[in-house]
Amino acid sequence: MDNHVHLLIKETKESVSGIIKRICSSYVYWYNAKYERCGHLFQERFKSEAVETDGYFLTVLRYIHQNPIKAGIEKNIGEYRWSSYGEYITNSRIVDIDYALNYFSTDRSKAISLFVEFMNADNKDECLEDVVRVKLTDEEVKEHIKQLGISNPTAIQQLDKAKRNDTLRKLKKVDGITGVQIARVTGLSRCIVSRA
Repeated sequence: MDNHVHLLIKETKESVSGIIKRICSSYVYWYNAKYERCGHLFQERFKSEAVETDGYFLTVLRYIHQNPIKAGIEKNIGEYRWSSYGEYITNSRIVDIDYALNYFSTDRSKAISLFVEFMNADNKDECLEDVVRVKLTDEEVKEHIKQLGISNPTAIQQLDKAKRNDTLRKLKKVDGITGVQIARVTGLSRCIVSRA
């Protein structure tokens, strides 16, 4: 998604926390090097929940595949380029599709057909990340800055360090405001924003 990722992981010898830590560390190192930035990339600790039944496994999988539609990014479940949905119906490269498809049938063709029907079905599935985050516009960010008593966003640059960092922390806590966006609106560097 634009501001988060859904992963459905089977825990074996390594804990989910360990897996996420490895993935995030590698990705942040690569991302920071590529975009010449420093500091944290993710706002919050990851959220997780146990999937303990077959029915809930399928619910979570469908929720993940339908998330781009419910967020208004795509109209068709198969169109979102960052989804694993295509791996199940065409050619799998990185996803263990057997685990899910075997729930539907041992006959691969029939399993895919039933999988497609299930994934596209209207539903009221609810999972951990039930609410899609809203991304605020720059104008809305400027309004939040005004509500903090600062008339001009670039005036944050002239504040003493403690007040500036306090203001930045308050902005970063607002759902829908990103660190990159704060840097763009205020004229501060991404490093200053991320360190606040």
